[in-house]
Amino acid sequence: MSSSKTQPVVTVRRARTSDVPWIQSLVEPLVQRRILLGKDAVVFYEAVQEFRIAEDENGTPLGCGALHVFWEDLGEVRTLAVHEDWLGQGVGRALLTQIEQDALELGLSRLFCLTFEVPFFERNGYIASPLSLVDPEVYAELVRSPDEGVAEFLDLARVKPNTLGNTRMLKHLR
Repeated sequence: MSSSKTQPVVTVRRARTSDVPWIQSLVEPLVQRRILLGKDAVVFYEAVQEFRIAEDENGTPLGCGALHVFWEDLGEVRTLAVHEDWLGQGVGRALLTQIEQDALELGLSRLFCLTFEVPFFERNGYIASPLSLVDPEVYAELVRSPDEGVAEFLDLARVKPNTLGNTRMLKHLR
């Protein structure tokens, strides 16, 4: 009987610009499988301050995740991805915990995600949620955003192919 890997000592830190190529290489296979939305390098660099990197005790990156603020009380967990060798080892949970802490520090009270990983998010307190997470007045403001993730959130027709099969999930942080 073979033993599984020992649980890594995972630390989560802010992403640096030097992490962007690694983030892209981690995410690209998931983009190809239509699990995550593809982004150009410039978009990752523009959003680098939103990202966190999980790494082992040697500083080897294991996963990434981002927090995108939508409105005064609402944020999105974006691009949560773990290297396939470390799935099921607590890396995703460590990233999500840090993202939730970041959200609280910013004053957010709700986080949502669009995901195929429903069981993972359910285990972490997220529930499937209806489309109407914002009031009509906020919707009218958000629709002006050029951000593709906002378009996905609003379920705009131009991004329907990217969101087919995704589940919208929500967690109240406080």
